[in-house]
Amino acid sequence: MSEDYNKESLISSDFLLEAKNLTHSFDYELFNDINLTLSKKQSIAIIGMSGSGKSTLLNILSSLLKPCFGEVLFNEKDLYSLKQNKLLNIRREDFGIIFQAHYLFRGFTASENLDIATLLSENEIDDKLLEDLKIEHVINQGVGELSGGQQQRLSIARVLTKKPKIIFADEPTGNLDKDTANMVIDTLFNYIKSNDAGLVLVTHENDLAMQCDKVYKLVDTKLQELK
Repeated sequence: MSEDYNKESLISSDFLLEAKNLTHSFDYELFNDINLTLSKKQSIAIIGMSGSGKSTLLNILSSLLKPCFGEVLFNEKDLYSLKQNKLLNIRREDFGIIFQAHYLFRGFTASENLDIATLLSENEIDDKLLEDLKIEHVINQGVGELSGGQQQRLSIARVLTKKPKIIFADEPTGNLDKDTANMVIDTLFNYIKSNDAGLVLVTHENDLAMQCDKVYKLVDTKLQELK
């Protein structure tokens, strides 16, 4: 086995996620031949105009939508060649998906929403995480009593409680004021650094995107690296 091959194998294994030659269409072609990699402790932002395919690309990377062509490799295996039960296990145990809509259980308290995550993941609630997101004082309130910003931060805490290896975030700060948005993004950055995790962020906020390690823009069906 050559020395070059050994080096290539070591580099490849360091990637948390690899996308190879991704192409997707609906009634028209959204994008084609998309390639990117995500390493441990790395944050990636994807920006672009509304309708450019940012959220679709995120859905493909996060196992929610099979591409028309191409591969998404996690642990060096193509997600979309796995059996459904294995794919569901990865989605439940290794991937954390943050949507702009919070999808909380409205008949439960904030604490009970977090308890569901602890039961599924067997992890304890991180009190420091609640403090960082400034929701520790509302933990016993019902979801319906929380503000929209508090609900969004609670949903993020629920995702992080299961200790995902990769966080996929689709406009996670879209409904938040600037100070709260900075608090949330700092929490996500701190999480990936402390847990050897990775972050893929879709956002329309360029200032927020530029805080990430790498920034890509989806335009004219191609992914352009800006940073």
